[in-house]
Amino acid sequence: MLNYLWGGMILIAVVYGTITGTVKEVGNAAIDSSKEAVELCITMFGVMALWTGVMQIAQASGLTKKFIRLMRPVLRFLFPELPEDSVANDYIASNMLANILGLGWAATPFGLKAMVELQKINVAQGGKKEEASRAMCTFLILNISSLQLIPVNIIAYRSQYGAVNPADIVGPAIIATSVSTLAAVIFVKVTERKERR
Repeated sequence: MLNYLWGGMILIAVVYGTITGTVKEVGNAAIDSSKEAVELCITMFGVMALWTGVMQIAQASGLTKKFIRLMRPVLRFLFPELPEDSVANDYIASNMLANILGLGWAATPFGLKAMVELQKINVAQGGKKEEASRAMCTFLILNISSLQLIPVNIIAYRSQYGAVNPADIVGPAIIATSVSTLAAVIFVKVTERKERR
């Protein structure tokens, strides 16, 4: 589907450029945009390498395990139906940690593993395989709202495009993601209470 979308946009640009006599500008814009895309990818690759390395150091030093232990009461509050010894708790906590650090690309594998484990628990507790359990929906909502203390991607984008102080976004990002996460938790708890009634 995306191939058709991109192909259609390119075709429209070429046709429009031909009709208006600006096909040369369309070609130049395509070349300039390609160069800019490559430069942005190189910048993002460096940032990803740095923070992925930080995560590896945190794992090797045992910091992530300590964070997971600290998260147990929060996970118990958010996912009361999960068994305490479930590996899903570890994956969920690791996903949250990566998201808090702004490492969406590192959070995704943990999120997928968490969903697999949550599905196993859902089926074991008598749920339908085709339907998401409440825990799966809760995890998805929290993952989307994603509290972030360090918005690494946005800082990298701002740096790439010449922002005077790329890290100025940290304060507003913390406020915005705190509000979205709080809204997600309130929504989850309200729907949980309605289900119990």
